[in-house]
Amino acid sequence: MTPSFRVELLNAQHDRAAFACGEEALDRYLRTQATQDIRRRVASCFVAIEVATGKLAAYYTIASASIPTPQLPPEIIKRLPRYPALPAVRIGRLAVDLKVRGRGLGAAMLADAASRTLQAPPAVFALLVDAKNDDAVAFYQRHGFRPLASQPRTLFLPMATAEKLLL
Repeated sequence: MTPSFRVELLNAQHDRAAFACGEEALDRYLRTQATQDIRRRVASCFVAIEVATGKLAAYYTIASASIPTPQLPPEIIKRLPRYPALPAVRIGRLAVDLKVRGRGLGAAMLADAASRTLQAPPAVFALLVDAKNDDAVAFYQRHGFRPLASQPRTLFLPMATAEKLLL
């Protein structure tokens, strides 16, 4: 994480009203649904707080998931056990406020998600993301994510690769 930001779990003290990433669905999720998902234990939401101002600058959510093994590239499948699916952590949403774009915060949030996943007790094969548009696909691919065979906007990053690339 860049020194001017700290990452923590979303809580009631965080002011979400001013957050604007340019995608209304992501802004609305943070304002209206994130707390419910946390309370229901279907996702965890982590926020980047700008140290100097205390303002919420970015967020991401993570939740447990799985990847159907046949959706992975053949060169990865041949090195894995023959399970029908592999455990994963899905980055459900990742958004950076427009006011702080271009400062590496998106990449820092990816690294934070990978670090938390690597430290978590359950074994996880990969991080998963569902890219909202072509720009998001390109962002994730720049950070080592690869598309699933039949779902080009669902991308994955093996944790072994994440450990090398992001941390």
